[in-house]
Amino acid sequence: MAKIVIAAQIDLPAEKREEALKTAQPFIEGALSQDGCLHYDWSADLNNPKRVNVFEEWTSEEALASHFANKHYAGMLGHLGSFGIENAVSKKYRVDAEGPVYNAEGQATEAFD
Repeated sequence: MAKIVIAAQIDLPAEKREEALKTAQPFIEGALSQDGCLHYDWSADLNNPKRVNVFEEWTSEEALASHFANKHYAGMLGHLGSFGIENAVSKKYRVDAEGPVYNAEGQATEAFD
């Protein structure tokens, strides 16, 4: 069973981004409590005042499907929509290999072995 990673960028009006993130906490906590959720991080992009970066990690496609059917997912969609989404790009990735960035010698490596 392969893990699923979601990477997304959501642009909101700059003056509303902070409030949108602060008041999204119940939906974030709800998602984090779901079976199969390993990471669910929504954070302000320090280089773009409108952007929210999203990183999610799920144990399986089944766990992600359960999340999409859950009230926390629907709630987050409605919540963000109320702030006026200007742009959104999201992608999911099925992970076929995983490994540390640094090898035993402390060097960053692209290798997965």
